[in-house]
Amino acid sequence: MKSIANHIQLHANALNLRSKRNEILASNIVNAATPNFKARDIDFSKELQARMDVGPVTVSNSKHLKFYSGVDNGGAQFRQSVNPSQDGNTVELHVEQMEFSENVMRYQTSLEFLNRKFNGLLSAIKGE
Repeated sequence: MKSIANHIQLHANALNLRSKRNEILASNIVNAATPNFKARDIDFSKELQARMDVGPVTVSNSKHLKFYSGVDNGGAQFRQSVNPSQDGNTVELHVEQMEFSENVMRYQTSLEFLNRKFNGLLSAIKGE
């Protein structure tokens, strides 16, 4: 029999990673005008796989661009900019805003999945 922790672990880890990614993306947006600031991001699939030891998460198209080049100690990677700026800043505000919006929607989805898991457990406890 699975424990409750095993039952919700995937969604709990996803929420933690989404929250961490929101902080990184918000930092990128705030520093959009800071000279020599290097935009960072995390590879969500890779980080979740490392935490969960699950199979690889696939992309919908093999032609998707990869924006990652280097890794720092926190799992965040430096993002290559498509249009480099003269001041050395690699933040592209439209990219960061899009990534942030998408991540917020995925965070809310993970939260809804986790909420449904808890409701299912509660129903099982009540015998409904």
